[in-house]
Amino acid sequence: MTFNNHSAEVYIPDNAKKGSVVYLALAAHQDDIEIMAADGILKAFNRKNGGFVAVVTTDGAGSARDGIYKAYTDDDMMKIRRAEQKKAAVVGEYSALYLLNYQSAAVKSPKNIAIAEDYIKILKKHKPEIVYTHNLLDRHDTHLGVATKAVAAVRNLPKADRPKRLYGCEVWRDLDWLPDSEKTGFDLSANENLLAALLGVFDSQITGGKRYDLATQGRRLSNATYSASHSVDAVKSVSYALDLTPLINDVKADITDFALSKIEAFKKEAESKLKNVLQG
Repeated sequence: MTFNNHSAEVYIPDNAKKGSVVYLALAAHQDDIEIMAADGILKAFNRKNGGFVAVVTTDGAGSARDGIYKAYTDDDMMKIRRAEQKKAAVVGEYSALYLLNYQSAAVKSPKNIAIAEDYIKILKKHKPEIVYTHNLLDRHDTHLGVATKAVAAVRNLPKADRPKRLYGCEVWRDLDWLPDSEKTGFDLSANENLLAALLGVFDSQITGGKRYDLATQGRRLSNATYSASHSVDAVKSVSYALDLTPLINDVKADITDFALSKIEAFKKEAESKLKNVLQG
């Protein structure tokens, strides 16, 4: 398979899960996948058949760094972040890892169609049932660039080849504020040690000044505890996603209107609850 970016790399771990690919993640940065697509990683890990494929779009050059990594150049960081992502692929027994190595500026550019074209090639090869990407309400512009290009790529597949579900997941914005009817919850209570190990692989981020490992575990615990006020915790760890499947079922639906409709749903719920306690 050839890609528009000639520096792209395909890595197949020695312990790669064989058989058909059921779960696939399209992410912006190294370690995004282990934060946002843990549902697919766990489900593939615990199946005899049905693997997980990871796609990392950017080269990792612009990451924050401190401690022993403070003096590392962008080239140094790109090398170590690629190595860390490969380690995660081994720990998680991924079927394949694609490192597309685009610059963030290319991902954020609405004129860049090369990335969506590469996504299409990968999706056609693996034909996953479930695809995870960033959510359309994320705070990070590069994440939004990936999410919108992911929607475009899936829309360009023949209808019969599209995944059954496309989920936009939490990274740089929690989704706990969404009304329950607007969000999908993933129970991550199983294999907590595996998820911790996956996050711990990215030492350049953790030692380098960003405790994504603790923050991600804390968010998942918080989601589980605050999911219901009048019952004991049903699960120990939860991540949330916005179901983007309607956007691939209706290819003419406006992406911005779809995203803003979720904010409007939150507004209506908040207004209703306030009126109930103020007016009865």
